[in-house]
Amino acid sequence: MRNSIAALALLCAAPLFAQQKDISGNWQGTLAADRPLRIVIKISKTEDKLKALVYSIDQGPGAMTATSISLDGSTLNFAIAPIELTYTGTLNPDGNTITGSSTQRGQTHILNLNHVTAENTWVIPEPPKPMPADAKPKFDVVTVKPSDPNTPGKLFTIRGRHLLTINTTVSDLITFSYALHPKQLVNGPAWMDEKFDIDGVPDIDGQPNTQQMRLLIQDALATRFGLKFHHDQRELAAYALTVAKGGPKLTVTSATPNTPVNFTFARLGQLRVANATMKDFCDGMQGAVMDKPVVDQTGLTDRYDFNLSWTPDESQFAVLGGYRPPAQEDPNAPPSLYTALQEQVGLKLENTKAKVDTFVIDSIQKPGAN
Repeated sequence: MRNSIAALALLCAAPLFAQQKDISGNWQGTLAADRPLRIVIKISKTEDKLKALVYSIDQGPGAMTATSISLDGSTLNFAIAPIELTYTGTLNPDGNTITGSSTQRGQTHILNLNHVTAENTWVIPEPPKPMPADAKPKFDVVTVKPSDPNTPGKLFTIRGRHLLTINTTVSDLITFSYALHPKQLVNGPAWMDEKFDIDGVPDIDGQPNTQQMRLLIQDALATRFGLKFHHDQRELAAYALTVAKGGPKLTVTSATPNTPVNFTFARLGQLRVANATMKDFCDGMQGAVMDKPVVDQTGLTDRYDFNLSWTPDESQFAVLGGYRPPAQEDPNAPPSLYTALQEQVGLKLENTKAKVDTFVIDSIQKPGAN
């Protein structure tokens, strides 16, 4: 009987020991995706609660915060909700390795992790230094060439010192650089939808913010496409952004004046806005989401931070390839954009006719050889 009790005690102690394992510290491994990606995870423990910062160091210096993390016995689970990523792994008995895999948007890849010292942790890239906030850059060197028709997608990005666009039409370049909706363009040439790639190095050191990226594309349009234009006011079908009944539900930003505006989608319909005026928000919505220009009629003058979560409809995100509804309806899906705006941030979006600034192209030509 005594031996049976002792054996039972040992069996009960084993999972208890696993639950008490301290996994604080640095873990790293290579995600076996289409392109191998080195992952560093920094786990800390405060008041018996685990926290984790996740770095995909081959994709840049930024850290992603785990929205949940737990160790149940020998099973480690964590999630990064904004990018729809989950991880499940098994901690080995000596606490030095975790065997597991991550799943993101239906795709699962092996990610085995090793517990490493600070000295043996892969070097996390330093964040790029920003370009001075008051800088007005032009391109020092820039090449423009027709896009490869076999290259999928569309891209505006910064890589090191280079600003790149891939598969971008003249309409894309103008609407991005001048913060316009395509319906604000007037008198475009027949070849407006031909695609070009731009690769240029600014004449000022540092990573440009969004407004400085716009200035650089404007420079390429002027110097390589010979763009000449003027503005005009015309009445167009548009969306008017106003304050909903009950007032705005917005947080005035605590960011410094030099902090860049953030307008980022974790996925279509899940938006993070930071340090943005209402005009910044309208520009972002008409540039990425809406099928008509968006006009700010809120009268709000501060800069704000807020999140917005909605279920898009088929009219939205055309510039990003369009929204494709899931095969089955999700009963827990967020509401439509119009409902989400009122419930979550106290704003209202309505169809209207409004005087809208239009961009009239006077002359433009295809770029010559580089």
